[in-house]
Amino acid sequence: MAGNQTKYSFIAEEIRKRIKNQDYPLDKPIPDEMSLAKEFGCSRMTMKKALEVLVLEGLLYRKRGHGTFIIKSALDAERLHIQSQEVNGFTKLVNGEKVDTVILRFEVIFPDEKIAEKLHVEKETPVYEILRVRSVASEPYVIEHTFMPVQIVPGLTKQILEGSIYSYIQEELNQKIASSYKQIRADKSNKLDHDYLKCQQDDPVMEVEQTVYLNNGVAFEYSISRHRYDKFVFTTVNISRR
Repeated sequence: MAGNQTKYSFIAEEIRKRIKNQDYPLDKPIPDEMSLAKEFGCSRMTMKKALEVLVLEGLLYRKRGHGTFIIKSALDAERLHIQSQEVNGFTKLVNGEKVDTVILRFEVIFPDEKIAEKLHVEKETPVYEILRVRSVASEPYVIEHTFMPVQIVPGLTKQILEGSIYSYIQEELNQKIASSYKQIRADKSNKLDHDYLKCQQDDPVMEVEQTVYLNNGVAFEYSISRHRYDKFVFTTVNISRR
């Protein structure tokens, strides 16, 4: 368990891996809270909180009097599932799959008015401009165009960009990523999409524009990501609480 990781999030991650690996049968409930609490050496309340995370992610659902079941559609491995509640980088979203990264641009610039406004910084503030293509199993999934204030995310290198920036922020800089404001829309594919996402001329793309914040309220990322339409699913889970 990572030093900055809570017990319930660690358990949720382990059960998430089991679900993705289909360690639990799809036609039966997963083990009950008491059994899982005993296995993981935690309280029932901690286990309940861990399972609640997976319910909110759309991986599990509870059926009163019958137990907790896996949502089969969540196991579609051909598409990237983006949950409306989560703040994760691409590496975490593909759940352990090997990610290949091609860096198209990596430089320090002064932001224009729009980028400065999104990051809540002055136009004289140096920011990284990063353009990356992310692929899984040689299949391109997304082009990420990212801007980050140098002062908030110091020390970025090409080696870090080829891996996970979010892991660097959380594990090396000891910062906690807390929230994001996200807009998702369809767009016509452009030349960059044709060249790097293997899109056909008439293929659409899904564009995700977001600003991401640390737990102290500071914006550390403004990005526009363009996803292949056939590799992208946006999932929202609404739960009525009575």
